[in-house]
Amino acid sequence: MNIEYLKRIEINPKVLGGKPVIKGTRISVELILERIASGYSFDEIIYDYDIAEDDIKAVLTYAYELVANEEIIEMALK
Repeated sequence: MNIEYLKRIEINPKVLGGKPVIKGTRISVELILERIASGYSFDEIIYDYDIAEDDIKAVLTYAYELVANEEIIEMALK
């Protein structure tokens, strides 16, 4: 995995309420993940949103980092 991809993602409170986006755009990580989950190909996403393949890889890297660093805290039920 290339951590350098993460430089392509930005979080700015003035853009989409602070949601993570592809740097220099208003295209959210969430939107691209939804498209991938819906079966869109990289080529379709690149065409529809005029972004680079590395932008899509950045989105996937960002999502991976969130899940990989997630902490699970087990709470005892009373």
